[in-house]
Amino acid sequence: MTQPKEPHGEFESVLAYLKESRGFDFTGYKRSSLMRRVRRRMSQVETDSYADYIDQLQVNADEFVALFNTILINVTGFFRDPDAWEYLREEVLPALLAERTPEEPIRVWSAGCAAGQEAYSLAMLLADALGVEAFRQRVKIYATDVDDEALAQARHAAYTPAEVEGLTEAQLEKYFELVGSRYCFRKDLRRSIIFGRNDLVQDAPISRIDLLACRNTLMYFNAETQTKILERFHFALAPRGVLFLGKAEMLLSHARIFEPLDLKRRVFRKAVNGPVSFAHFVSHGFPQRRTQDISGLEELREHAFSASPVAQIVVTEGETTALINSPAEVAFGLSERDIGRPLRDLDVSYRPVALRAYVEQARLERRSLRIKDVEWRRAGETVWYEVHVNPLVNKDKTLLGVSVVFHDVSWARQLLTELEHTNRQLESAYEELQSTNEELETTNEELQSTVEELETTNEELQSTNEELETMNEELQSTNDELQTINDALRERSLDLDEVNEFLESVLTSIHAGIIVIDSEMRIKAWNRGAEDLWGVRREEAEGTHLLNLDIGLPVGDLRPVVREALADAGYYAEQMFEAVNRRGRTTVVRLLCGALRSSNGESHGALLMMEETKAGQAE
Repeated sequence: MTQPKEPHGEFESVLAYLKESRGFDFTGYKRSSLMRRVRRRMSQVETDSYADYIDQLQVNADEFVALFNTILINVTGFFRDPDAWEYLREEVLPALLAERTPEEPIRVWSAGCAAGQEAYSLAMLLADALGVEAFRQRVKIYATDVDDEALAQARHAAYTPAEVEGLTEAQLEKYFELVGSRYCFRKDLRRSIIFGRNDLVQDAPISRIDLLACRNTLMYFNAETQTKILERFHFALAPRGVLFLGKAEMLLSHARIFEPLDLKRRVFRKAVNGPVSFAHFVSHGFPQRRTQDISGLEELREHAFSASPVAQIVVTEGETTALINSPAEVAFGLSERDIGRPLRDLDVSYRPVALRAYVEQARLERRSLRIKDVEWRRAGETVWYEVHVNPLVNKDKTLLGVSVVFHDVSWARQLLTELEHTNRQLESAYEELQSTNEELETTNEELQSTVEELETTNEELQSTNEELETMNEELQSTNDELQTINDALRERSLDLDEVNEFLESVLTSIHAGIIVIDSEMRIKAWNRGAEDLWGVRREEAEGTHLLNLDIGLPVGDLRPVVREALADAGYYAEQMFEAVNRRGRTTVVRLLCGALRSSNGESHGALLMMEETKAGQAE
């Protein structure tokens, strides 16, 4: 059968009444989680309709406190989500402090602080980073919430051992004092933390904040209210201020005002749209060269020519070899003995290229020549040269000789070959790209449509994630309540065990036989005295009907006495019976019978006490 839908209008009337009577505006909260919390409180007070619940709020002022405690789920803890807090300690705080001078104050805002654990966690991080003395002088932490009861608990700064389980021994020793059974935060550091009531939706934000922590609070609000709160956070933060959110909050649609420092850990920085300044570099001029006499200049020139990285040969006007440098000797197998020989007698005159014609042309035309793409195979490899033939003339334009320079361009030739090959590949690839481009244009339109769908889906997933996080915190709150109930049951069970042990000790210590029966005359207790008297073990007797016992006592004669005790709560009688004990001897037994009274004064059983008289024992 389909569940009937809850009347939205009646629920909105509850929200309107809360706003009018107590100033709490819950209209910006997510309806699904808000309705679930209100319905939970209504079930606790056994109210079905919203109208009846409004009547109850009007009659019972204390119900407002219980309702607010149900709606405002104060699930928190010290250093909740340790990985995010460690990133704040190792990366964010050092960078934030480095951007400020050693005397500049640090302003921190913990929005939605609940019972204060988050604010004190921030205080411990900053005290570790700055030192205790600098923390007291520079840091102000503003911790706010709308729950007055939670703020009162936060101001006391006293926590149970279960609430400080997330802290290390070193942190407890450094920042807390054990007072009775509770851990209290250090008073000297506590003075730097200011607690106050602030409604993120209605009240003005705190300004000039360097670090703003609001963890798992935004997820309770709808998208419109979240946007309004985030704009207030942007106003509250100082330039380059840091926003620290909970793991259920993403800010995917607010990139224009916040830029992520670490999206996984939900740490963001206030976006500042301003010009970026860059340093400018200035080139300095060199001083003018001054001519002066240098000793050994000829030797210096000779060594410089020899050490040149390019192979070079110089011939005279008559084509006699005059100079050969070291690279030319290595490349063409020349030596100092070839100096003074005619160029035509050297192998280099015709390989790798016929030089004599070019040398003659340069000498006659008095101009430089360049011979490209000269290929020479040697030692199993191919070398490519570009040969420059330059006429050498003095100041009066007289020809002195000709310089032949061999530039090794093998690397350039290799690059050119690779470039030609690449160009061919590019041409074929271009044709493929041209056809692919048309397909991509068509696909791009489809992708654009898909992206819009994905953005919509992502928003829905984020909303679902926030909803799941809300339900998780509700379950955690319920689990805490169940844990408290379980502890109480465990204590009562221990008390009951002590009472049972005490009763067992009493029954065992009485030498007389004790029998306890219920209203149906079934045996509920059978002590050791009864075992010794009648020879029936406790396991055999308990649960058996009294009149069905096969013992030496005439149980049939007990029926009137027992029935009187079951009928009359004030009944008490003493009688003597002849019986046969467990040894088979005849004895006289004294029987005391009384009613077993309940707390309301009625009889719900009978108590029988039997013992042998001295006369019976003598026989």
